[in-house]
Amino acid sequence: MADIKPQANPLSTNPSEIASNIKYHAEYTPSFSPYKFELKQAYVATAESLRDTLIERWNQTYKHFSKENAKTIHYLSMEFLQGRALLNAIGNLELNDAYSEALHKLGYDLEAVAEQEPDAALGNGGLGRLASCFLDSLSTLNYPAWGYGLRYKYGLFQQSITKDGQKEQCEKWLEMGYPWEIPRNDISYPIKFFGQVAEGQGGKREWVGGENVRAFAYDVPIPGFRTKNTISLRLWSTRVAAEDFDLAAFNSGDYSKAGEAHANAERICYVLYPGDATEEGKQLRLKQQYTLCSASIQDIMARFKERSKGALNWDALPSKVAIQMNDTHPTLCVPELLRILIDEEGLAWDEAWKITQATVAYTNHTVLPEALEKWPLTTFQKLLPRHVEIIETIDEQFMSFVAGNVEKSELESKIASMRILENVDLPASIQSLLPPKPVREKAKKVKPVTDAAIKENGTKSPVKEAAAEEEEEEEEEVVPPKPASTVRMANLCVIAGHKVNGVAAIHSQIVIDEVFNDFYQLWPEKFQNKTNGVTPRRWLKFCNPELSSVITKWLGSEEWVLDTKQLSGLRNFADNKELQQEWVNAKVARKAKLAAYIKSKTGYTINPNALFDIQVKRIHEYKRQLLNIMGVIYRYKKMKEMSEKERAAKYVPRVVMFGGKAFATYWQAKRIVKLITDVAATVNNDPEIGDLLKVIMVPDYNVSVAEVLIPASELSQHISTAGMEASGTSNMKFSMNGCVLIGTLDGANVEIREEVGEDNFFLFGAYAHEIAGLRADRAAGKFQPDPRFEEVKSFIRSGVFGDYDYNELLGSLEGDSGYGRGDYFLVGHDFPAYIECQDKVDEAYRDQQRWTRMSIMNTAGSYTFSSDRTIHEYAKDIWEITPSPLE
Repeated sequence: MADIKPQANPLSTNPSEIASNIKYHAEYTPSFSPYKFELKQAYVATAESLRDTLIERWNQTYKHFSKENAKTIHYLSMEFLQGRALLNAIGNLELNDAYSEALHKLGYDLEAVAEQEPDAALGNGGLGRLASCFLDSLSTLNYPAWGYGLRYKYGLFQQSITKDGQKEQCEKWLEMGYPWEIPRNDISYPIKFFGQVAEGQGGKREWVGGENVRAFAYDVPIPGFRTKNTISLRLWSTRVAAEDFDLAAFNSGDYSKAGEAHANAERICYVLYPGDATEEGKQLRLKQQYTLCSASIQDIMARFKERSKGALNWDALPSKVAIQMNDTHPTLCVPELLRILIDEEGLAWDEAWKITQATVAYTNHTVLPEALEKWPLTTFQKLLPRHVEIIETIDEQFMSFVAGNVEKSELESKIASMRILENVDLPASIQSLLPPKPVREKAKKVKPVTDAAIKENGTKSPVKEAAAEEEEEEEEEVVPPKPASTVRMANLCVIAGHKVNGVAAIHSQIVIDEVFNDFYQLWPEKFQNKTNGVTPRRWLKFCNPELSSVITKWLGSEEWVLDTKQLSGLRNFADNKELQQEWVNAKVARKAKLAAYIKSKTGYTINPNALFDIQVKRIHEYKRQLLNIMGVIYRYKKMKEMSEKERAAKYVPRVVMFGGKAFATYWQAKRIVKLITDVAATVNNDPEIGDLLKVIMVPDYNVSVAEVLIPASELSQHISTAGMEASGTSNMKFSMNGCVLIGTLDGANVEIREEVGEDNFFLFGAYAHEIAGLRADRAAGKFQPDPRFEEVKSFIRSGVFGDYDYNELLGSLEGDSGYGRGDYFLVGHDFPAYIECQDKVDEAYRDQQRWTRMSIMNTAGSYTFSSDRTIHEYAKDIWEITPSPLE
C-alpha cells in the first residue's frame, strides 16, 4: 500500500488509479484523522471516490434534462428505504472488479469495506423500499425524475432484541457523516407555520405572522444500470437563520429560550413518524408533511420558472411537471400548489384548480381505515390557517359537483362519505340542496302518579286529574356530543388527483368496490392498477451473485437484468438435473452465509441443512406474525409428545426466522415480538428437539439484513388476513430469489401464484370476499374454534415459555366483539388450514428434486414483478413522460 500515491483520478476505471483516488480522498477530503486508514476510513474514502463519478454523471444528466426541457416526474414520499449505497452504485456502474482490485491493493476486501456503511434511516418498511426501487428504475430507464423526502436525523429507531422483547434506541446513521449526500447550501425555501390569514389589497388573502423556518436541500445521487443517467433523491432538512438565536436571552442565562427557535426547527426532521397521541405530536407530524410538500413544490416551481426562460405560462405546468403522492403523507402538496399559484402568482381559482388537478396523482397503499389519514381540523387551523381556507373551498366546490351528478335521494349519504371535512357543518349553499329534515315533536312528560296523589284525590282518577292540571313538562333531550371535526386526507387526494391507483390487482379492485366506490361511480376513468415491483439489480443480481451467475449461464446472457421477461426462459430447464444441482449449490452458499450472520447477531447456531423459513415485515396484527408463531408452538408441542423416531418421520428440520419492527407505541405488536423471543429461548435450548426446530428473531431488520436473508430463504410466509395487504414487495423479492411462498390470496400473492403456478405456491386461508361474513358470524357468536387452536393458547398460558402474562395478547383472539377482542384478523379461523398447509410444506421439502424445481419456477415466474415494468406503466398511463437518455 505504501507505493500507492494519493492522486485525484475522479473518473478512472483503472484499479490502480482508483486506488490512488481512494488514497487521495483519505488524505485530502478527510473525515478522519490522517494517521489511520482502517475499515471505516477505507469505506468513506471509497464512497467519496465513487461519488466523484456520480456527481459528474448527475451534473451531465440534469444539464441534459434542462436542455431538453422534458416533462419530469416528481415522486414525493415520507419514506425512502435506500439501504447501503456503495455496492449498489458499484454494481450499477459495473465496477465491481475494478473496485475489488483497487481495495485489494490497499489491503482491504470490498465486502468488508461495504459492511462499514450504515443503512440510511429514511424509512420503515415496504412504502419506503418501493419508493427506492422506483428511483432505481427511473434512473435505469432514463426517465426525467426527482425523488423528494425528508432527511431524518434519527430515522424510526434502531431495534435490539432482549429477553424482554423489543427495545428502541435512536439510529446513528449520520453519526460519522454520510458521504453519499451532497449539501446544496444555495437551495433553501421558507416554510411557515401558525399565524393568521389577513385580507390584503384587492381582497388578496395573505398568510402573515407565525413561525418561520427554512428547508435546506441535500441531494443523494441515484445511478442507473448500464446508463450514464443519474437522478437525484432530494432530502430536506430544517433550521432557522442565525439571527433567530436570541443572544440577549443567552447572555442573561436563559439558554433554553435562546435556542428555542433553532430547536423547534430542527426537531421537524428528527424522527420518522413521531408519536401522535398528543396535540404536540400531531402538530409535529403535520409539520413534517407540510415541510416535505412546501419545500418540494417551491423547488418544482422554481425549476419550472427557470426553464421557462422568461416566457412563463402556468397553463403549461402539467405538460412539464408530474407529481406523484406516494400514499396520503404528501397530500398537502395539493393546497400548497394552489396557495402558491393563487396567492403568490396571482392566478384565479378556477385556473389554479385546473392546473393542480392535471399535475398531481395519488397512489393508495392501504385499505385499513386507521391508515387512511385523518387529522383534527383544529390542529390544521392552528398550524396551516391558509390551507384550511383552500381545503374548505375544494370541499364546497366538490359537494356542489356531487349535487349535480347524483340522485337527490342519495345526496346526503354521498356527501357524508365523500367530503373532505368530516363532522363539519355544511355551508348554506349545500344545505339548501338537501331535502328538509322532518321537525321532531318534543315529547311531553306526564307528572308521575304517586300514592300521595291517589290519597289526596280520593276516587278521582289520578291520571285524568294530572292531565287536567296540565302540569306537563317538556321531555329533556339527551344530545350526544358532536364527533370531532377532521380532514380526510385520502378524500382530498382522490378529489384533487387526475389518477388514483392501487398497487396490486386485488387491492385495486377493493379500492374500487369498497374504499372509494362512491368516487369510482363519479370518475371511473380516474382509477387504475399498478402492481408493485422490485429492482432486479439490488434484489437478485447484486445480493445473490451465486444464483445470478447460474441464471446468466443458462439463459446465455445477462440481458435478464434489464429485461426480466427473459427469466421465464428458466422454465425450459426446470427439470434439468445439471441446472438443479447448480441451483442447489448457489442456495447452499447463501444459507451458509446467513447461518454465520445469525450466529454473530444472536448467538444461536442453526443447521444450514434445515429448511430456512422466513417472515420479515413490519410487525402488525394484520400481517399475522402471531399466526406464524402459534403454528411454531403447535409444531413444538407435537414434537414434545412424540418419540425421537416419530419426530424425524413427521417433521423436516426447520429454522423459522422473523424480522421486523413493532412501532414503539403499538403494544400488541410488541407483545407478539415478546412471544417470539420467549418461544425462541425455550425451543432453541431444548436438547430433546435439537436442530429439528429453531426460532430466530433477527434484530434490527433493514435493507442490508434483507440482502442476507432473502437469497438464503427457501420458504417465506406472506400470511396476512385476506383483503388487508395492499400488495407487499418482499413476496416479490423472495420469489425472485427462488423462494417458495406460503400465503393467503392477498395483495400481490394473487398475481405471484398465477405467474409461478399453483403447484409452486402453498395456499391456505379465507378469501377476501369471505372476511366480512366471517366477522359477522363471529360477532353473532357462531364461531367454533378448532381444538388445536385452543390447545396452543392453553400451552402458552401454562407458563412453558416463561412467566410473562400473555392474557392481553391471547384475549384479542377471544370473545365475539369489542375493541381488541373478537379475533378481528381471523387468526383462529385460518389456523387449522395453516398448520395443515405446513404439513404439505414438510412433505414437499423431503423431495429435494421437487422442491428445487419449485424454486426454479418461482424465479422464472417472477419476471413480471420488476419495478422496471411498473415504472413503464406509470410513465405511460399516469405521468405521460418519455425516456431522455444521456448520450
